[in-house]
Amino acid sequence: MSLKDFLAHCTANRAPNPEWRPALQALWHAEKGEWEMAHDKCQEGDVKEGAWVHANLHREEGDLANAGYWYHRAGKPESRQTIVEERHEIITVLLGDDPSA
Repeated sequence: MSLKDFLAHCTANRAPNPEWRPALQALWHAEKGEWEMAHDKCQEGDVKEGAWVHANLHREEGDLANAGYWYHRAGKPESRQTIVEERHEIITVLLGDDPSA
């Protein structure tokens, strides 16, 4: 699945694919503007990828100190991209590793 396919799924469907890992489901909710659902979902499953999504969400919220904590947990540097650019990067990276894609 490509980023374009993922974004099309966000537009066309009422729920994320239940076979996706929690971090991808969180990103689906983030793309839909469902911050609380995304925040809840990113805390399930793989710690590092969920932490990266968590960092992006806290940047969006404006809580940069909390975002910094989650970047550290994810083993990632703090992003200088826009929120959406970073979110799309995360989606692309996770889709590259996603066996159900």
